[in-house]
Amino acid sequence: MLEIFGREWRMAGAGGGAAGLDARPWDIANEALAFLLEIAALGFLGWWGFSAGHEGVPRILLGVGTPSLAILVWGLFAAPRARWRPRLALVLVVKALVLGGGAAALYAVGHPVAAGVVAVVTAVNTAVAEYFRASPSGVRSPDLS
Repeated sequence: MLEIFGREWRMAGAGGGAAGLDARPWDIANEALAFLLEIAALGFLGWWGFSAGHEGVPRILLGVGTPSLAILVWGLFAAPRARWRPRLALVLVVKALVLGGGAAALYAVGHPVAAGVVAVVTAVNTAVAEYFRASPSGVRSPDLS
């Protein structure tokens, strides 16, 4: 349960049923970070597309088309309510392509250090999220002792 502005929040999760599953604040924070990384990857892909060195229509097509294609593929295979529910391996491949593509795009526009930071944070965030999603209860408390 998370309390924000005096109100208690419950998040539904795997196996939580209609009543939902209590989510720990760090789990909510990790999911929020995942969402921000996804949005940032789309922004980086668009930035790369618009600065890819082409003029006119190709620049617009790359700037709009690259993140649009990423959104389409993500929505079909990797989103929580994806149209198709592929095996975890394919979901991770799609995430690697989109999120890794975002980091590569950031590198390509001239920000190698930021791209490295984004890549590492994305990898750790995805690993943590998948680890806890794979646990039988949907949320597992790490042994921090």
